[in-house]
This record gives sequence, C-alpha cells and structure tokens, in this order.
Amino acid sequence: MILRLDELALDLPKPKNPSANDAAAIQELLGGKFGEMSTLMNYTFQSFNFRGRDRLRPFYALTSAIAAEEYSHIEAVSYAINLLLTGVTERGKDPKSGPLSDAVDARNTYHFLASGQAALPFDSMGNPWTGQYVNSSGNLRLDLLHNFFLECGARANKIKAYEMVTDPCARTMVGYLLVRGGLHVYAYAKALEVITGVDVKKIMPVPPLSNAKFPEARKFMEHGLHRQLYTFSPNAYAEAGLIWNGVHPEDGSPLEVVQDAIQGVPYPVLEEEPQLSSPGEDDFDPEMFKDIAKKLGLADEWKQRHG
Repeated sequence: MILRLDELALDLPKPKNPSANDAAAIQELLGGKFGEMSTLMNYTFQSFNFRGRDRLRPFYALTSAIAAEEYSHIEAVSYAINLLLTGVTERGKDPKSGPLSDAVDARNTYHFLASGQAALPFDSMGNPWTGQYVNSSGNLRLDLLHNFFLECGARANKIKAYEMVTDPCARTMVGYLLVRGGLHVYAYAKALEVITGVDVKKIMPVPPLSNAKFPEARKFMEHGLHRQLYTFSPNAYAEAGLIWNGVHPEDGSPLEVVQDAIQGVPYPVLEEEPQLSSPGEDDFDPEMFKDIAKKLGLADEWKQRHG
C-alpha cells in the first residue's frame, strides 16, 4: 500500500515566463520512454511481482523504496508543467473574446483540448505513455540491469530538458530530479555489484553523474539528498541498507538509509481557469461544509484554508 502525504517533495518557484512550449518539453520527463511514469511503473511492477523476496529481501526492499519515491517525482514534474501553463491563456468567462486563441500556436494543444491547461500522461510530442515501457521479466539480474539503463536514460533526458528550458521553476524541478535520479543510478549499480561482483561504477558515467554544472542540483546536494535513500515507509524496507552503504563516489560522503519520507512542502496553488471550465463549479459554495467541518473537528483547518 502507498501512504500519501498532502505535500510536494520540493518547493517550486513561480515561473517568471510561463510557456506552453516549455511545458510541452517538460512533458518528456513525465510520460516519455525514460520519464517518471516509466520509472514508477517499472519498479512498482517489479516489486509486486518479486518472487523469492524473503531470500533476496535487500533487493526487493531497494526496488520497493525507489518505486515509492517515483510517485513523488510524477507529482513534481506535473506541478512544474502546471505552473508553466498557468497564465498562458486569457483568463475569463467570455468565450467570444477567443481566450484560447494563443493555444493554437502551442506545440502540444492537448494541454488545452484534453485537460484544464495541465499535465497529461504524454511525452513531449503528445504521444500517450504506454505500458510497453515496463520491463518486469522476473529475472533479478535482468531487471536490475534494465533499471540501471532506465535511470541513465532518464538522466540524459533531464540534462537535455534543463538545457531546453531556462525558467527557474523547470530548472529547480530538473535539478532535484538530477540529484535523486543520480542516487537511483548508483543504487542499482551497487545492487548489480552485490549480485554479480562486477564493478558497475566503471561504466556509470552514462552521462556523468556529477552535478557540479547544475546550481539548482548543488543546493539539494548540500542537504544530503544525493546520499540519503528514503524508504518512504515508517517501518519497512530498511534492508535496502544492506546494499545502500559505504560512501558516495562523487564526494566521499557516507551513504544513509532514512526510515521515512522526504520532508515535503505545501502544494503550489493552482488558480482556476474559467476559460477552460476548470474546475467549472461556479455556483458551489464551500461554506456549506463549514458546520460539518466543525462537528468533525476540522474547524481550524477549515479556517486556515477559507478564512
């Protein structure tokens, strides 16, 4: 089971230059072949399908912990896309003015035709994500090797996306993923080393794991996020530490397993977009819940959100 927290994994700055085409580029990191949906579903199905997990528990624990984290990565990319899309069309309720006229020049018009100006499970060209991207062979070595390759491919795409989109919102999100994804590259490399005896680190620069050129990534490394493997569980998957131990290859800092989830932050507020009928409930009065909230002991939370 997944325990969901009402938080985002990182603080995303408001875009300085909202752009539908920038959002389209970032979609590759969500629904592309090497996107976060692929990493989530690969590791999730491998963890569900893991046979012999008692005897090989450390490998199961490692894959399960990383799978749980990938859910938060999907959220992070989606919110970056949503923030980049906020404000790119004329906000209002009058359809005669053509409030979506600028959308015809957007590279991915699905953001406007198939959603409320928000993220979709597609790649940067509007192709839908597919389960054909999932490899769950049942063979531990093959799956670990695939995961190592998947994380290397994901890192390459993140670097390209970073170079395509200069807005601080997108680059902050990509910088975070470069750090956490780099950890996953190294984690699967270590798992392969344990099970095969092969020094996979010798082929790890695919591309280089150093984040020295990415200032947005360096700030997350200062908080240890390049060396801390989170279990995303209050009491399970600690056996991942039997693989995730030693020192980090980039700076020699000690590797650590944290029995918890990454400390999150409040979600960014996504404004309503009435020109897209999103959310479209103009006559709904949230005050109708006020008395019920009081009876349920939610009065303080209600007041904080609604005044």
